[in-house]
Parts: sequence; C-alpha cells; structure tokens
Amino acid sequence: MVTKNENNSNELTFEYKVPGKWILSGEHAVIRGSEALVFPLISKYLQFRYFKSDQHFTLSIGGQYKGDLELFIWSVIEKYLNELNIKRDHLKGHLDIQSEIQFGAGMGASATLAVGLSQFFSRLGYLNSDLFEFSKKIEDLFHGESSGVDVAVALNAQPLIFKRGMPNQFLTHYKLPQLCISYSGIRGVTKDCVDQVKHLLIQNPSKYQAVDQKMSTSVQQLKEFISRDSASDIEWAGALNLAQSCFIDWGLVPNQAQKHIDHLITAGALSCKMTGSGGGGYILSLWPQYLNLDEIEASLGQQLIKVNRSECK
Repeated sequence: MVTKNENNSNELTFEYKVPGKWILSGEHAVIRGSEALVFPLISKYLQFRYFKSDQHFTLSIGGQYKGDLELFIWSVIEKYLNELNIKRDHLKGHLDIQSEIQFGAGMGASATLAVGLSQFFSRLGYLNSDLFEFSKKIEDLFHGESSGVDVAVALNAQPLIFKRGMPNQFLTHYKLPQLCISYSGIRGVTKDCVDQVKHLLIQNPSKYQAVDQKMSTSVQQLKEFISRDSASDIEWAGALNLAQSCFIDWGLVPNQAQKHIDHLITAGALSCKMTGSGGGGYILSLWPQYLNLDEIEASLGQQLIKVNRSECK
C-alpha cells in the first residue's frame, strides 16, 4: 500500500539522491557502440529516505511528480523482490521517495528509479552484485534494450563519455556554452523511439547506418569543443544541428516539439536538439552569452533550465 504522507516516527537510517541526466549528443547510436556525451541534471532527481523498524514495509511517495511514480512503483519493487528472492514480509521499515523528475521527458527518470532502488536493496544487504548491471537489467523493463548510458550517469553523478562495454571516461575539465533545456509539451516514450530506430535500420541499413555515423561525428566534434575555450557558438551550433538532423531522419521530432523549437529559435536560440530518445520530452537549446535568459524565459512563459557547468557540479 502506498501512503500519501510519511508518518513513521523512527529515526532516519539513510538517505540519498539520484540525479537525472541530459545528453549533449550520441542518442540512439550509443546502443550500437557509438560514444555519448552525458551530464547529470542535479536539479531533477529522486530522493530516497529509509527509516529502519521491525514493522511491515511501508512506502510513501511525494514530490512534484509523485503521480508518475505512484502508477508503477510497486510493480518495480515486486520485480526486485522476485529477482533477489526476497519474500515481501521479510522487508521491513519505511521508505519515502520524493520525485522531482518527470517520467517520459528524456531526463533519465527510469534510470534514477532503477539506480535508487538498487542502492536501497544494496544498503539493506540484499543486493551484492554489480549495481550498474543490475540497474540496467531493471531499466530494460522500461526501454526494452537500453545502452546503460542513463544508468551510468545516475550511478556516478558525474559528466562522462559513455561507450558500451568500455570503462566510463569521466569529464573533469570541460567548458560548456550557454545551454538550457525546456519542456516541449509532449511526452516521449523511449521504448517506442528505440524500436522505431531499430525498425528503420532493418528496412534500410545503409541509409540509417549513415545516420548513426552523423551522430557519432557530432559527438567527436563536441568532444573537441568541450575541451577548449576557443570553440565558437557557430561551431557549437553546427555540431548540435548535425545531431538534431539525426532525430529528424529517424522521424522522432513530432510537430509539437518542432513548434517549441521554432519558438526558441525565434526568441534567439542559435540551435536546438532533442535530448534523450526523442519523440517529445525536453529540448536542448544553445544561446548567445550576451542574452538575458531570465527575460527570454519570461517572454516565452516557460522555464529554461540552465545546464551549464554550475548545473553539472
């Protein structure tokens, strides 16, 4: 049973936050072995708080996006219990989860949940296997097949270059221009987007392998740009436009998302791209340094979340 408010008076045993993510470039192609540039989104997260007791296990959900989580949280917990061979009545205490991340928005919410619950069961002593592999196994329930990129950044909470089957390359010295994300107004379904790209590859391998290569080229360009101070906004815009052209080729830019992009460009954005699987969710936008984003945000009537270096610390 999911309770609406936590009323457990026992002392807090442990607590932690798991961040969401935003992807600079590399979406979809990362599943087939290309690199991806991914950053934690600290302002969007799940917070876990556990209160140890001898009472039957109870769960409370709160936060801005609690409604998303309440729909399926128990089915995910049941999956953990089955995978770890835990009987429900053996689980004790109270777990409170505060959801400040939107599901279906391209910010890695399913990975934050998988990582957060894997850490929970690990801290209770039930999970002794590799947290990355186990969390990815759970995330696959949402996506069908995931690359693991979202799990990697949620687990490490650090900017990184991700490549399947390879050690993570953590980014410690990097420079970003004025970048923001904003909600397109439409949800994207990751599994549907992944399946669509796979279907296109089967239909026309040579054409869509070339699209993967375009995305990979965008990643290589942006890897260079983040490592030096001299990259211009024009260079950044070109690399982001190249990545966005892949989403267009894949048919993952719905009309509502394109209208949002058009509004951003009209307001002064230099370039925009989908971030995440596409089909909706959040849009990444590049802005000139001289523009006052607070004024632009007010004129748009929509929040622009800054994802520059200060966001990623």
